[in-house]
Amino acid sequence: MLARWVATGLLLAWAVRRKSLTTWILVAIAVGAEVGHDFPDAAFNLRVLSQIFLRLIRTVVAPLLFATLVVGIAGHSNLRQVGRMGIRALVYFEVVTTLALLIGWGAISLSQAGAHVSLPPSVDVTQLAQSAPHTWQDIVLDIFPENIARAVSEARMLQVVVFSVIFGIGLAMVPEEKRRPLLAVTESLAETMFAFTRVVMLFAPIGVGAAIAYTVGQMGVGVLVNLLQLIVTFYAAVLVFVLAVLWPVALMARVPIRRFLRAVAEPVSIAFATTSSEAALPRAMEAMERLGVPRQIVAFVMPLGYSFNLDGSTLYLSLTALFVMQVSGIALSVGQQLVLLLTLMLTSKGVAGVPRGALVILMGTVSSFGLPIEPVLMILGIDALLDMVRTSVNVFGNCLATVVVARWEGEFLEPDATPVR
Repeated sequence: MLARWVATGLLLAWAVRRKSLTTWILVAIAVGAEVGHDFPDAAFNLRVLSQIFLRLIRTVVAPLLFATLVVGIAGHSNLRQVGRMGIRALVYFEVVTTLALLIGWGAISLSQAGAHVSLPPSVDVTQLAQSAPHTWQDIVLDIFPENIARAVSEARMLQVVVFSVIFGIGLAMVPEEKRRPLLAVTESLAETMFAFTRVVMLFAPIGVGAAIAYTVGQMGVGVLVNLLQLIVTFYAAVLVFVLAVLWPVALMARVPIRRFLRAVAEPVSIAFATTSSEAALPRAMEAMERLGVPRQIVAFVMPLGYSFNLDGSTLYLSLTALFVMQVSGIALSVGQQLVLLLTLMLTSKGVAGVPRGALVILMGTVSSFGLPIEPVLMILGIDALLDMVRTSVNVFGNCLATVVVARWEGEFLEPDATPVR
């Protein structure tokens, strides 16, 4: 025990010197596991810290979804203006993200990474299960809001999404002089919510450490094995997605593979290191233009893809949502799982820009389906290892989509051609 605590102290000293949020979260996992193992009674009282973090995160979800969806629709999806290219891009985005969703669903269903984890006794699973819809009529009716304020207060994320989509379409139909002021407000709201998330994430090491301490104290260190299994499952699913979906798409679109891989190496590396798609966006746009995609196509498809083509985040959300279901022991029907996946597909739009954005959406969505959010805190402990890969796939997939659309439009330029300016 003394040796473990000496090692823990050294980890804490190293984390303080590193001054990295990801490092602090990873070290908090080790510290929390040690506290939960050695002092389970004290760890139980730390749960309030994780609950504070959960409450702060949940306040972000509804305004973040509303703002990002409205900006994505009203700001980029005027199909009369974008014409054939916009329709093709949106169809491509939805087909690829649907495949990513299904691969994530299949991977976690096969691995059953959360099937042998039991929630602590303080979580009333029976009561949680009663809130899930039972008939297909209930499921369909539950999609549409009758009061948006009530939908927000009850964390009904699919209703918030439906309201936001219709609102965005309505705003896109308003004349430019009327639309622009409100669009500017929603853009500011989106940026503010992203900043709010970054502020709340500063509390993440404490929240994660407390959650892991409570979990290990109540359930034992064996739960960490399931988290490792979740990581392996996610990495395997990403590999399948790249080889079975993105690679054939690149071949069918006659993408110059070697030149493309060299072009995306830098932006993907930036995304991997920073876990932020926004940080990689400028370099990704420059790289695609150098590769031979005309500037007007890059400027349209790349930002649109950042709202509608989040391959890595979509795969992650479907996989982790089913992991939460397995941990909770709540057996949702196939129909309910499909509605859950549809909700995740819609709610994932526009959240790739900042670290942990997908985790915020996951937390809001699973709670709206009557699933406990305690397993999400377990995932938060390893989310840094998942976030690097899913963000890299987001950037890689959007770069590929840009080249594919340019090929469809017959405007991809060969190496000896002069780029369109």
